Amino acid sequence: MTIHEAQQQLLFKLYDIYDNREAAAITNLVMDNITEWKKIDRVVNKNVPLSLPKIELLKKYSEALLLHKPVQYVLNEAWFAGMKFYVDENVLIPRPETEELVDWIAKEVGGQQSGIGKLAANSRDALTEKKLTVHPFTILDIGTGSGCIPVALKKKLAAVDIYSCDISNDALNIARQNAIDNNADIHFLHLDFLNENQRAVLSSFDIIVSNPPYIPIKDKQSMMRNVTDYEPHLALFVEDNNPLVFYESIADFAREKLSVDGKIFVEVHEEQSSNVKKLFSSKGFTDIETKKDIQGKVRMIKATMLL
Repeated sequence: MTIHEAQQQLLFKLYDIYDNREAAAITNLVMDNITEWKKIDRVVNKNVPLSLPKIELLKKYSEALLLHKPVQYVLNEAWFAGMKFYVDENVLIPRPETEELVDWIAKEVGGQQSGIGKLAANSRDALTEKKLTVHPFTILDIGTGSGCIPVALKKKLAAVDIYSCDISNDALNIARQNAIDNNADIHFLHLDFLNENQRAVLSSFDIIVSNPPYIPIKDKQSMMRNVTDYEPHLALFVEDNNPLVFYESIADFAREKLSVDGKIFVEVHEEQSSNVKKLFSSKGFTDIETKKDIQGKVRMIKATMLL
C-alpha cells in the first residue's frame, strides 16, 4: 500500500462520520503522524510504499477514529499556540478559542511585563545596597487540564510567575509533563477550587484566568459523540440549576485575593456571557469587557478589580 492509497482509504472511511473538510483535516493529521512527513512531502512521495508496521498503525488509528474517538486522543497529541501537547481522555482537547484568550491576556500583560523586566534589571545592583524587593507579577490558572493555558502564557510572558490548579491528579500529571516538554516553569497545585477551604491556601494574584466547566448537563443531548463519549465530563459540565457556579467561586476568591487593578479573564458559554457579566458586576467588578472569538461569538470576558 502506497502513501497515497493509505491516505485515500482513510479519507473515504471518515466521510461516513465527518463532513468533507473535517475528514480531510483528520486524515492529514494521521498521515503526518504515521509518515513523519508534511503534506507537501507526502505529495512528492505519494507512491512510496508504507512499511508493514506503519500499515498496522494506520489500521489501529482507523478503528479508533471510526468509533468517533477524537484524533487528538488517538494520536495523543494536540497543537496549541504553536506547541505540541500530550492529551488523553483525562484532559480537554485544547481549542482555538482558548488560544485567543491566551493572546488577549498576553497583550494586556505585555506592557506590564516589560515594566517588570526593566525594574528587575535596574534594581539588580540596588537590591544589594538597599535591600529592595521586586514583587513578581503573578497569574493563577484555574482548572488547568492539559496545561495549555499556563504553558502558552509562560512562553509569551517569561518574567511572570504562573500557578495552575486542578481537581484531577491525572490532569495535573499531564500538565506537568507538558510544561517540562515545552520548557515552561509552572507551579502546579492539586485542589478543588469550588471548596472554599481548599482554595484559601492560595495567595494573592495579579491575573486570574480560567476556562472552567460551563456546559449545562441538559445540553449533552445535542453535542457530538466525539465530545460526550471521550472528553472528561468533569471538565465540561455543570448542573443545570447552577451553570455559573465556577464563575461565582472565581469572583468570590478574586474579591479577597486579586490585587488592586487585578483582572479576571475567563472563557464562557456564548449563551451565558451576559449572565456572567452581570454576576461579575454584582460582585463589585468594573470595566467588564466581552470579546468575540474568530467565529463572531462572545466567548471571553475580562473583569477588573478596583478599590
